[in-house]
Amino acid sequence: MAHVLAVYPGTFDPITLGHEDVVLRATQLFDELIVAVAAGHHKKTLFSLDERIAMVRRAVQHYPQVRVESFSGLMRDFMVARGAKAMVRGLRAVTDFDYEFQLAGMNRHLMPEVETVFLTPSDKFQFISSTFVREIASLGGEVDKFVSADVQSCLQARLRRS
Repeated sequence: MAHVLAVYPGTFDPITLGHEDVVLRATQLFDELIVAVAAGHHKKTLFSLDERIAMVRRAVQHYPQVRVESFSGLMRDFMVARGAKAMVRGLRAVTDFDYEFQLAGMNRHLMPEVETVFLTPSDKFQFISSTFVREIASLGGEVDKFVSADVQSCLQARLRRS
């Protein structure tokens, strides 16, 4: 059987427990996984690219088959350069499905040799989004049920500086 490399792309601003759950699920399906952190040229991010990469690396450090890289430009180019055969996408709810379905269709045209695999996080993580985490934290709310202790301290430090 062939070695299968998958890529899980995202902005991860910040990485949540839902993202971490999707990583865990992907490690059970694929030989190797790259968590690809987007430079975020299309989004204003709270954390810099280097900060996001560092948080993701700490979150996935106990998975030997997972590595973290940054990317900008077309995901197609990133995946082809690495020989990836699957793209992992997390689905939280029906509201994600329409966008993700369209994205998967476009990706199939750009890279027909790559399969998109949708993974859903555990029930307790299905409502978590980085956007909600940033908003709750910025308003002084507790986010410890949504992110790791490491990410929570990064959020608190960032918000103290702002």
